[in-house]
Amino acid sequence: QVQLVESGGGLVQAGGSLRLSCAASESIFSFNVMGWYRQAPGKQRDLVASIRRGGSTLYADSVKGRFTISRDHAKNTVYLEMNSLKPEDTAVYYCNADDGTVYDWWGQGTQVTVSA
Repeated sequence: QVQLVESGGGLVQAGGSLRLSCAASESIFSFNVMGWYRQAPGKQRDLVASIRRGGSTLYADSVKGRFTISRDHAKNTVYLEMNSLKPEDTAVYYCNADDGTVYDWWGQGTQVTVSA
């Protein structure tokens, strides 16, 4: 059973930065895509950023130029560097791993709160 453990969330003022980490229980090479999603209260869970096995990345329009997804294979960890944070970035952020078949896994989520 794959386990994903997120960390790095917290409270930050608008304009600040946070770095989220997602540590996987097995090699991240196992996964076709790893991504970060977020869910604000009363809203659906949306993709924020993803990185494919080959290294290509994808970002939601709302975070382009502010967020960067990266990975460290040696640590089996995917990161989300978030800069110039806005109050509308407030949400629970979830890590997802997709093996490219029918299986995917989710972390428990980490809260990010951006104050105005």
